[in-house]
Amino acid sequence: MFGPGPALHEHTLTLFTDSYVVRGRLASPGARLTDVLNNAENGLLVIEDATFEEFGGSGGTERAAFAQVNLAAALFATSDEMVEPMPEMRMAKVPQQALISVPPFRIVGRIHLPAVESLREALAELRQAFVPVSDATYWSEALREPRTSSVFLAFNHARAQILAPYAEQDPWSDARMNALSGGGPTSPEVEQA
Repeated sequence: MFGPGPALHEHTLTLFTDSYVVRGRLASPGARLTDVLNNAENGLLVIEDATFEEFGGSGGTERAAFAQVNLAAALFATSDEMVEPMPEMRMAKVPQQALISVPPFRIVGRIHLPAVESLREALAELRQAFVPVSDATYWSEALREPRTSSVFLAFNHARAQILAPYAEQDPWSDARMNALSGGGPTSPEVEQA
């Protein structure tokens, strides 16, 4: 009468909320982190072996066997477990380097957009609650959080303020080109009087 349920996948994740960094594990039928986040019942996630610490706080790290996290307060979640989508779920997608602003954090990485005629249309079709980003780097100057790399990250679309195409710029390259053309200083820090 009671057969085995769906296979559970073990996830180790770090959640960044408005005020806390929460780390823990959870077992879920969803193989991908975005599946877990986008299908969380009532927008709540219960993790095991939880640790949480306040940003910039000196109160230390709290530990609990279980903790419930309200995903409405989550800015993004990271995991170093990259899971390939099942072949039957694959859609034609185009990787796009993007800058995502989820205050007080910035995220740079590859989002995978639907293969449509224009980037504008692809962004308009992006409607997931948690959007995946691969080869991500995140940081917060306001919180003095250094640049940190993550194989995989999913950001809360409702909390993101800006999502834009992004190309890394080298200020030294611009300064060298300007100097070679005789147009100005040789380094980005030098100001003309």
